[in-house]
Formats: sequence, C-alpha cells, structure tokens
Amino acid sequence: MRYIPHTEEDVRQMLATIEVDSIEDLFVEIPAEVRLDRPLDLPAPKAEAEVLRELKRLAAQNATEESHSCFLGGGAYNHFIPSVVDHLLSRSEFYTAYTPYQPEISQGTLQAIFEYQSLICQLTGMDVSNASMYDGASACAEAVMMASRATRRKKILLASGLHPEYRETVATYCRYLEMELVEIPAGADGRVDAAALEAALDKSTAAVVAGYPNFFGVIEDLASLAGAAHAVGALLVTAVAEPVSLGMLKSPGELGADIVVGEGQSFGMPVSFGGPGVGFFAARQKTLRSMPGRLVGATTDKEGRTGYVLTLATREQHIRREKATSNICSNQGMCALMATIYLSQLGKKGIRELAEQNLAKAEYAKQAIAVLPGFSIPFAAPTFNEFVVEVEGDVEALLLRLEEQEILAGIPLKKYYAGMERCLLICVTEQNSREQIDALVAALKGGLA
Repeated sequence: MRYIPHTEEDVRQMLATIEVDSIEDLFVEIPAEVRLDRPLDLPAPKAEAEVLRELKRLAAQNATEESHSCFLGGGAYNHFIPSVVDHLLSRSEFYTAYTPYQPEISQGTLQAIFEYQSLICQLTGMDVSNASMYDGASACAEAVMMASRATRRKKILLASGLHPEYRETVATYCRYLEMELVEIPAGADGRVDAAALEAALDKSTAAVVAGYPNFFGVIEDLASLAGAAHAVGALLVTAVAEPVSLGMLKSPGELGADIVVGEGQSFGMPVSFGGPGVGFFAARQKTLRSMPGRLVGATTDKEGRTGYVLTLATREQHIRREKATSNICSNQGMCALMATIYLSQLGKKGIRELAEQNLAKAEYAKQAIAVLPGFSIPFAAPTFNEFVVEVEGDVEALLLRLEEQEILAGIPLKKYYAGMERCLLICVTEQNSREQIDALVAALKGGLA
C-alpha cells in the first residue's frame, strides 16, 4: 500500500519493544541547539485521494518532454523507449535485481548480466565489461582510480570538454588520495588542445580522460589522444555520455582507448528528472584484474551444460577490504536489464539507424540556426546530436521566452564554463520532429527581436 500511517498504539508498542519512553529519547545524541523545537510547517493530514490530487497538480507545473518541445541534453537524453522494455522488465523473474550470489538459483539474472556485458563490449570495441556501475560519472571516477592502479602513477589529465559533473566526481574521488588533476583546455574547434596536452604529458601521467562525444557534442580525435597518451606510458580513458553515438562512430576500442566508461540511460531508461541511470565500464583484457565491481562469466557444469557465474568479484564484500578495487555498486541489475532488452530489440541495424536519425536531425537544426542573425556555431569540429550555439544577447532571457512558447531550447553553459556566458547547448534526438525543429528555429529568430 502507498499510504500507511502509524497509529498512536503502533508507536507505543514499538517504543515498548525497544524499551524507550518516547520518540524524543531516540534523538538525545543530537545537540539541542541544532534541533528543531517546533512541528514541521506542513498542512493538516488529508485523505489519500486528496494527497494524490495535490501531487498531480504540482507535477503538472513541470515543463517536460511531454508538455514541451524538448531540446535538452547535457548527459540525459530523450529517446523513444519501446513498450517491450517495460513489459519484460516487469516479469516476476526479474523483480529482485540485487547481486546474484547463489548461481544455482540465479541463472536467469546472471545470464542477463552476461548478455549486458557482451553488448557493451560490442559497442565499445573492448575486451571485457563489468556488471555495471551506478552512473557515468562514478564510472569515470572509477576508471581514473583503475588507471592509477594499473600504471602506479598519480597524475590525471582531464579534458575541459569532459562532462563537468564527471570532472567534479573525479575530483571528489581523488580529493584525499594525493592525486594530481590537470585540466586540459579545448582548442578553437572544441576538441582537446593538442599543444596543451603535449605540454602536460610526462612520465608521471596515469591517464588522459576525454569525452566521446564531449560535453559540447564535439567528436574528439581519440586516435591522436591515444597516441599521445601511450607515448608516455599513460592510458586513454574515454567517457561516453551519449552512447547512441556508438551506433555509427568508430568504437573507442578501435581508436586506441584503454578504458571506456559511460552512461547507459539512453538505452531504454527515461530521463526521470536525472535518474536513475546505469554506468557502463569496459577495458582491455590486460587490465582485467584492476577493474572495479564484478564480472559474470559463462562456463559449463560437470554435465556439459552452459552455466553462468560470478567470475571475478573484487569488491570489499567478496575479498579482504584492503585488496578491493571498489566498495560501491550493487550491480544496478534492473537498469542493466533495461539496457540489455533495449539493445537486443534494436540490434546492429537498429542502433545504427537510430544514430543516423539523431545525427541528421541535429545537423538540420545546427545549419538552420547557424544562418540566423545573432546566432553562430563556435566550434567547427564534427558533432553528433548536440551542439553549442553562441547568442548575441541574454541567453537566459531568451530561454525563458522560448519556455513560454512551450519550447525547452537548451542548457545555458555559463553555469559550467567561464567565458561561455552567451552560449547554450542544444540537443536534437529522434524524438524531435521536423516541425518541432522548424518551430525552434523560428522561435530563436524571433526571440532576439
């Protein structure tokens, strides 16, 4: 049931059971000066039906992709989700998505995770994938930790075009580990500045970390980044916030990446106000034992039948804490299953067609906006389904005017980058019709008037 308040008798019985006189006694450890000495300022209790009506009224005030034309991206993407994803996910066999510790009763869950790992390897061009991380940002931070372990070095070069929240998460992980984080600026084309990278690389560098595409939607030259990193014995970590791009771009593995991480939300998961998502993590065979999390493997039993087991599990609950590679992540099984169903439904041909639609629609929008008076495209490098637009005017005022026309036109970049106060990030996916794009262009043109 959704609404079960405790009665006074319920509370009395619970307090008696734990031998406490009052609820206040449960909070004696909290200093009196920081405790609220009055009731919460909440309305009087209401019936469940009334509460639901009020919540629906409040929810209706949100601007969503259902009520507005949505051109928001920046790490969470509005893609169509086939009904089969939710249908299969709701089957009772998958209700418990926690870690499958007992293989003899967990073959279905283990096989689903094995298939997920296989699909991630195919997409990324890597040898091995683990059984999922919390999200793209934490996966990126774990990749930095892994690179440091593998190289026994402490210096990390982070491209400024890497998603800002990924960079913040990396900084949080590394704060007390005596690691050196160096930000490498973007060049005039939106890609990593090659000269700045070369100047920062040395024999103490553990990894170069870059987005693919990066936060500006720009497609980084991974082959050049890999060559530069490998020349000094460092690893290339590639973070993919929009994995639909891998349906048509060369895989990071083909281009020399050593570790590939990213956010799998685009694969069958709704935006849901920012979560949950699922982080993916893939690497080369040679660095297998430095990977965080756990891996599911296929084997055969004594009768020759295929079976699935936890092949490597290097979390602190599996091995001695000081030898653990990670102490996070309970496998994100449900979200990984959603990604598996989604990718299985699309197949190789479908994921490519989806990527082509995203690219074509975004290019149509970008070219139409580029010729508008007062608008320009600052970065010349190729992009995928989002791109930066520079505006001659107040970006936030423009976005507010467009929101009044039921258009969520983009993300202002001044929040993330100094010097980009007049820039916004626009994303176009297969969900945006030509009519919506044309309406966006017309609204932008009129918005500066």
